[in-house]
Amino acid sequence: MLAPFAHCIRQCASDAISIILAMNSEEFEALVADIGFDPVPEKFRPLIENVALMIEDEPSKETRESTGLSDDETLLGLYIGVPHTARGENYNLVLPDKIVIYRLPSLEAAEEDGISVRQLVEETIWHEIAHHFGLSEEEVERREHEHKNH
Repeated sequence: MLAPFAHCIRQCASDAISIILAMNSEEFEALVADIGFDPVPEKFRPLIENVALMIEDEPSKETRESTGLSDDETLLGLYIGVPHTARGENYNLVLPDKIVIYRLPSLEAAEEDGISVRQLVEETIWHEIAHHFGLSEEEVERREHEHKNH
C-alpha cells in the first residue's frame, strides 16, 4: 500500500515569469542529477533503495486534488511510495518509490527566499527522503526547525 502523499507545501506568489526564465528544464534536470541523494547523511544513503528522483514543471491537477492544496499553495516536492517503516518481509518486485521535484515552484521559492536553487532543491530532497524513511510531515518539519535553529 502506498503511503499518503508526503509533500513540501509552499504558498504561491503571483508573478513568476522572470524566475521561470532563470533556469530552463535541462539546467534544472542537470542540477537535480548532480545533487542526487547528497543531502542525506552519508550513513543513511545505503538505506535508500528503489527510489527514483523525478522532475515535473508543476503539480498536476490530480496531485493538487489528492494532496488537498488550496489555490494559493503549491508543492516543491512530493514523496510517493511505501516508507521503510511500512515495508514488510514480502516487500519485493515493486516499482520504485518516487520523489518528484517541481521545477517552477522551486525556482519561484528560491527567488522569494533569496537562496540558491541548489540549496532549495537540497532541502526539498532531504525533506522527501525523510518521508521515505517513515517520518511524518510534523516530524520532518520539527527536524527542519531544529536544524535551522542550530
